[in-house]
Order: sequence, then structure tokens, then C-alpha cells
Amino acid sequence: MLKASIRKDDRLARILIITVSFVVFAAVVLLSRFKLNAGLGFNIHVFAKINAVINTIVSILLVTGLFAVRTGDQLLHKKIMLAAIFLSVLFLLSYIAHHLLEGETKFGGQGIERTIYFTILITHIFLAAVILPFILYTAYRALLAEWPAHRKLAKITWPIWLYVAVTGVIVYLMISPYY
Repeated sequence: MLKASIRKDDRLARILIITVSFVVFAAVVLLSRFKLNAGLGFNIHVFAKINAVINTIVSILLVTGLFAVRTGDQLLHKKIMLAAIFLSVLFLLSYIAHHLLEGETKFGGQGIERTIYFTILITHIFLAAVILPFILYTAYRALLAEWPAHRKLAKITWPIWLYVAVTGVIVYLMISPYY
């Protein structure tokens, strides 16, 4: 097993995790209501493509990270999961940029396609809104080398994070014709 990478301070960790989670949630909610008319001279929807690529890579990393830990390679698992967190931060920045510069896109599909899209979108948005503190707490427990707590949290966090990453790509594929 890997040794702790950080010193334990549950009070500070709780404050930081709650603060970061709140700020990210507030930024996504508030900034998505505004649109900057920056006239950057390129197709702003490139950010949506970047988001889909990042989500695809995060999905692959999550599955690979699970495989690494199941085969006993904790160091590889740690590196993969930290890469997934780093890419998720890049995703967030790109997501905010896209919605701030472009605003909302209306889905134009009809019938069952519309029902499927909104079912996926609603579950994706809800779970994306609640997963961040779970990811951060799970990573915190791992960095402390508190393996039983880490495993317990990861059993909840990992499938939700994977679902959010995969459905992010599906939402992009379904809405991209309407950009």
C-alpha cells in the first residue's frame, strides 16, 4: 500500500472541499446565465468539442484506474486518478468558457429522441452537481492512505463520476447538430 501523501487535517479539508464545491456549483449556475459577446473570431463550439474529448479521456482513465487498482498497481492507480481530476478541472474551465461565450443551445430533436435526450441531460446535470465533493473527499482519503474510507467512498464516487463523464459525451453528441 502507498504511504500518505499529505498530513491529516479533516477540519481544513472539509472547509476546502465544501468551499471549492460551492464555488464551482455557483460559478456554473451563475455564469451559465450570462453571455459575453466577445467576438473572438472562431467557432465558440470548439469548447463543446474539447469538453467531449476531455470527458471521453476521463471515462477511459476511470476505467483504467479501476483496472490498475484491481490488479494491485496502486501507484499507477494514483497517477491515473490524479490525471482524471486534473482533466476534470480543465473540463470545468472549458465548460464555463463555452457557456459564458455561447449561452444555451436549444435541443431540436422530437419524439423519443427528445425524451431520451432530456432524461440523460437531467440525470447528468443532477449527478454532475453533486459528485464534486465526493470526488474530493475520496481523493483526500486516498492521499491520507486511509484505505478503508477511500474504498467505501470510491464505491459510490466512481460509478457516478463515470456516468457523468460518459453521459457528458452522449449529451454533446445529441446536441451538437443544433449548434
